[in-house]
Amino acid sequence: MSLAIVQSRALEGLSALPVMVEVHLANGLPACNIVGLPEAEVREARDRVRAALAVSGFEFPNRRITVNLAPADLPKSAGHFDLPIAIGILAASGQLPADRLKEYEFAGELGLTGELRGFRGALALSIAAGMAKRTLIISEASAAEAALIAETPVLAAPHLLAVCRHLLGVDPLPTGQAPPSPETRHYPDLGEVKGQQQAKRALEIAAAGGHSLLMIGPPGTGKSMLAQRLPGLLPPMTAEEALEAATVQSIGNKGLDARAYGIRNFRAPHHTSSGVALVGGGVKPNAICERTRFAGELNATDVMDPQRGYS
Repeated sequence: MSLAIVQSRALEGLSALPVMVEVHLANGLPACNIVGLPEAEVREARDRVRAALAVSGFEFPNRRITVNLAPADLPKSAGHFDLPIAIGILAASGQLPADRLKEYEFAGELGLTGELRGFRGALALSIAAGMAKRTLIISEASAAEAALIAETPVLAAPHLLAVCRHLLGVDPLPTGQAPPSPETRHYPDLGEVKGQQQAKRALEIAAAGGHSLLMIGPPGTGKSMLAQRLPGLLPPMTAEEALEAATVQSIGNKGLDARAYGIRNFRAPHHTSSGVALVGGGVKPNAICERTRFAGELNATDVMDPQRGYS
């Protein structure tokens, strides 16, 4: 079979939209072209995939290879398209059976040795795969994050060979396991603050009513110290809040620590931070700006008072 179709996902803001990875082998001068609006990290996948297949003992087809990431109008970024492209090439060249591919979605970045590495946005991919009723085969490093969605079957793969053995029915992949939730969540205690009765009362009112709060004052008066203790006054996060806050963290550059799932996050940017730095910057800052919609992530922003100076 000279054509294979593999299911994957592309990150668009907080969502993971479906992407069909179509791989076609044709006669002609040997070449490998990736089309479908790929970003630089996706275009470089052909070199990583070529080396990973060779090191893993597979044959890289000496034919004209066209990889189409459909739909063509959706930008494709991140390195997790390496695995579906590699699986598609193996299936199109007859080295893997193509009849089981429709049951799965694939995501993972390949090393030159065939090792699968972690990537950002695994939680969003897991949510979308569960809604599509498919099993997600993902790199072992990102499996714990993806397994936070109990409704999605997640299989953890450490290496490209492990995925191939699973598809051949030789050695099934293990199920991804979410880390246990911490029994106690440690937040700074408001009782440790001496004085500041009016400010502490304001924090209590804001926490009880879900209000916004702005603190202005000269440096060293305890604004940041008080703001750090606001998460400890709030009730435990609901399942929806925890999922939304974790999704925002997952698509960020630092990624998500699955062990901290359900713990309210706190941010304290420096008072000299620019507006671009506060909203996230990058090519698509709007994707990060959406975090302001969620009650699960708190942001404490120092402001400048023209009369009192920097706070």
